[in-house]
Amino acid sequence: MKKNVLIYSILALVLILGACSNKADSTGGSVSDGEAVGGYGSIDHGVENGGKVGFNMLGGSIEEATNVPAAEKELIMKSFDTYMHAFNNQDIDEYMSVLSKNPKSFTIEEERDYIEGVFKEYELGREASDVTVVKFDEDANEAQVFANLYTTMKQKSTGLETKRDGRQVTVFSKEDGEWKVTSVYYMEDQK
Repeated sequence: MKKNVLIYSILALVLILGACSNKADSTGGSVSDGEAVGGYGSIDHGVENGGKVGFNMLGGSIEEATNVPAAEKELIMKSFDTYMHAFNNQDIDEYMSVLSKNPKSFTIEEERDYIEGVFKEYELGREASDVTVVKFDEDANEAQVFANLYTTMKQKSTGLETKRDGRQVTVFSKEDGEWKVTSVYYMEDQK
């Protein structure tokens, strides 16, 4: 029983990105959204006023930004697909390649160390639906992509498996002609 409580506690901590509250003073987790880290991470829980995310994380209709040039939309969606592919294939180099050189809420070094540990400890799977560019600011070189995420995690050492559903806005910035992840806002669906 103690082992199960410890495992569930660890998983709860690991999944805190999905289980975070709506408090504006929550700390961040990782770009891998579904696993938490101490200190600063790329997930900003409970979107703060300064975050200016183009989608209400509490639900409602999802409206596609109308000002996205077709070529930019294609590049943004390609970057999002790379982000998902790298996570699902546990490819650390591909994963790191989609991160911004100037992230807003995580450091590259901490993220690499953290995600290597997560990839080593867990079998992971993530599916996205309703992937939509909900905000595009050409002047700021910023785009926000909404997606419903379905994440499964299986701890390799114990076989314990958990599933989480949630909504995510992934914020991208354009760097050297490529769209890179700068921060992620995630809210787990409460069942």
